[in-house]
Amino acid sequence: MSAPEPHTRDNAIRGRLNAFFLRLIEPLMEKLFGDDKRRLFADLEGDVVEIGPGTGANLPYYPAGVNLIGIEPSLHMQNALREKAEKMGVPLEVRGLKGEAIDLPDASADAVVATLLLCSVDDPIQVVSEAMRILRPGGKYVFIEHVAAPKGSVLHLWQTLFFRPHHWLFEGCHTNRKTWEVLEAAGFEVLDYEHHTKWSIMFYVAPMIVGHATKPR
Repeated sequence: MSAPEPHTRDNAIRGRLNAFFLRLIEPLMEKLFGDDKRRLFADLEGDVVEIGPGTGANLPYYPAGVNLIGIEPSLHMQNALREKAEKMGVPLEVRGLKGEAIDLPDASADAVVATLLLCSVDDPIQVVSEAMRILRPGGKYVFIEHVAAPKGSVLHLWQTLFFRPHHWLFEGCHTNRKTWEVLEAAGFEVLDYEHHTKWSIMFYVAPMIVGHATKPR
């Protein structure tokens, strides 16, 4: 099946800037999330869909043999993603779609992966609903997300102060979404996650949730 025409959600300047930035910070992403990804991805198999793979930061962590589909609306991300997958020898199909409308059949994926995704989508509830739809019964949803700091904390204040510039620069990324509430309301049979603090130069997005969920059988 041929992939649909790409959907362009970014403008030329920010799209190229973000693609460059994501490639630049891959060593930092490994330091922050490498152990989490190795643990969460270790038993993935079969048909795996990654929503928002960006420039391919997760590609090194997938076990051999998975059939990987990337749902990536940015043309600038797609170019870098395909190039990295080719260099690594990872079979990958890229579909230029938004996570709110995935053109895959119901119950067609063994796993869905979403890392640092729900902060920037237009409708996180719909994206998780699509993930649930395409998962097979018993399928796994794997996630790492930066989230809102506790209200009244210093970090929450910084998230509020940085919201507008961060939202513009990173094409809609929210500094302070309560993403765990979206996941808790999604109807997963099992939802297992932990709150972590991952300090980096973008300290205001240090609060994270890391975990996985299972679709009811």
